Amino acid sequence: MTWDTEADFDVQGTVARLFVHPIKSCAAVEVQEAVLTDTGLDLDRAWMVVDPEGVFVSQRELPRMALIRPQLKTFEMVLRAPGMLALHLAIDGVEAPCTARVWKDTVKAYDMGNLAAQWFSDFLGRPLRLVRFDPEQRRLSSLQWTSGLEAPNQFSDGFPVLVCSEASVDELNQRLGQAGHAPVGVERFRANVVLAGVESFDEDRLEDIVIRADDGAVVLRPVKPCTRCPIPDIDPATAVSSPEVGDTLRTFRRDDRVGGGITFGMNAIVIEGAERVLRVGQVVQGRYRFD
Repeated sequence: MTWDTEADFDVQGTVARLFVHPIKSCAAVEVQEAVLTDTGLDLDRAWMVVDPEGVFVSQRELPRMALIRPQLKTFEMVLRAPGMLALHLAIDGVEAPCTARVWKDTVKAYDMGNLAAQWFSDFLGRPLRLVRFDPEQRRLSSLQWTSGLEAPNQFSDGFPVLVCSEASVDELNQRLGQAGHAPVGVERFRANVVLAGVESFDEDRLEDIVIRADDGAVVLRPVKPCTRCPIPDIDPATAVSSPEVGDTLRTFRRDDRVGGGITFGMNAIVIEGAERVLRVGQVVQGRYRFD
């Protein structure tokens, strides 16, 4: 597919911020650049915390997961949390093969060992283990939403990339301020790619998002609005939950495309540009979808 740089795009902006979430539901790592793969940003949702039955857990039931902060280094991931010694894990190290369940999908994975299990169990106060997605496993996004295109992902809720915009967060914060509440950061919405220079909720309306990487175009296709659970109500700095974010979103973000659910951000799939590098500041272009 060829994307003409002179084409008459409806929208032009830039990549404002990039976030990788190495462990599902733990804190994000903000990066200045990231390799895009078919399954999303490299190492995004590559690990997941599970209960003794192998079923994933999240901030929905364990808000303190927000306080677990990964740091990605060349060969290791370092985990820190209040009151805990740092846990060092080799990025390419795993122990025993296992299976894990994320929503309705049971997938092949690798257990990360007893030391990691004890660390998470101690901090979160219940028996837990850490698992790594098996790269040989092929977990596909919903074909209904991708119009039949096969879009693999790892331990994300269901799609490779989540996109939102600074303007959308600004509009939410304006509404929060009008109701007497403090503003919130984009981190609450756990996006991978944050856009600048576009109108609020343009991400909802774009047919494709074309990012001008150094060696060619990256094309992301927004396919499904991201339905919001209580996680945006959790302050990522304190793990304290309060209802004003969700309450405010319910006043203006009901979305008939998902049965009246409350949405913020768009789930996207990778159409072109896997293995290219996304960087903060790259030009973003798009055309509005008419359907």
